[in-house]
Amino acid sequence: MSVYIRADAKDGFYAYDFQLQGRRFSGSTGCTSKREAREVEKARKIEAKATIAVEQAFSDPNMTVAIATSRYWLEVGQNHENWKNTEWSMAWLVAHFGPEFLLQNINDERVSAMVARRRGDFVPSQRKPGRKYQAPERRRRVSPATVNRTVTQPLREIILRAEKLWGARTGEVDWSKHLLAEPKERVREASIGEEAAIMAELSRGYDVAVEFAFLNGCRRMEILGLEWSRVDFFGRRFTVIGKGNKPRSIPMTKRTFEILWSQQNFHAEKVFTYVAARTVKTADRTLVKGSRYPLTEAGLKIAMRRAVPKAGVKNFHFHDTRHTAATRVLRKSNLKVVQQLLGHEDIKTTTKYAHAMMDDVLNALEAASPTESPTGAGEGYDKHLKDLGKAG
Repeated sequence: MSVYIRADAKDGFYAYDFQLQGRRFSGSTGCTSKREAREVEKARKIEAKATIAVEQAFSDPNMTVAIATSRYWLEVGQNHENWKNTEWSMAWLVAHFGPEFLLQNINDERVSAMVARRRGDFVPSQRKPGRKYQAPERRRRVSPATVNRTVTQPLREIILRAEKLWGARTGEVDWSKHLLAEPKERVREASIGEEAAIMAELSRGYDVAVEFAFLNGCRRMEILGLEWSRVDFFGRRFTVIGKGNKPRSIPMTKRTFEILWSQQNFHAEKVFTYVAARTVKTADRTLVKGSRYPLTEAGLKIAMRRAVPKAGVKNFHFHDTRHTAATRVLRKSNLKVVQQLLGHEDIKTTTKYAHAMMDDVLNALEAASPTESPTGAGEGYDKHLKDLGKAG
């Protein structure tokens, strides 16, 4: 059936209705001209063929890297909190293996080569193009953790999903041989003085977000993603969306309540905003000096990266605000409380903060160390000990 006007149509638009490989496609062309309607129908047929081709490719057991990454993106990746990182990983994997490379041909040898190539990459430059710098830039290779999180783990997730859920043919890979050893995560706690020094170097908007992090131990993306719909002033609690899109409710302290209350009316949706330092006009966005806009991941990273050295603080990163909050809370409570605050599923993850308890035990032991003379023993007791020493 070609294009036609339905008998009950009140808008006078032509409709299309055709079948392709046993499936029916129909709808309005939005055109009152039959010639234009036929052009729309041709476009819909091309789209329909493409849709069927993708669906067939998605169900083909001989799945290519391009199809596998596309399906993973549609089902999982686009819903990640850090979806841009996932998108980058998918593109890197396709570029490395080639879009037509079959999953079933990915084996230990191929994965080893992939890891080796990624380990050779440099950390992206932080310098602006065209700007002149006095000192040459010192480039460093990406860390083992970056290799694991950007290529090895994403590929592992894709292949396991393809095998278990999609029925695709996959190669044999011993993933334990390819995940690089990562240094044990250090727990860096800021002193009160260090915290104050860092806060003093942060501009408006960024200071509030960082103080919020010090108080509540939230991850950077949890803070950036906090919206007013998840802030309950009446119940004095707020809800962040953590890893795996899992919500976590945290009660408000008096200071947290004050921080959140002060951020009202700056943005209709996002809680944390910043004041634009200058007017910027690009193809993607326009910023007006003095106006407020939602904090971005890049902006918060840069603000912290600049503030810490200016404050004279060494070896401190944004994630250490989480360590600081957790350690402080632990000193006043227990591991179960910290586990709930941080949203750890397994308390084993929380035990890395047990060092705080050990430090407190050490301080208590030092304070409880025996004195040279027991309290209240008097001079006679000292003479008695000397006599015992001579007798021995």
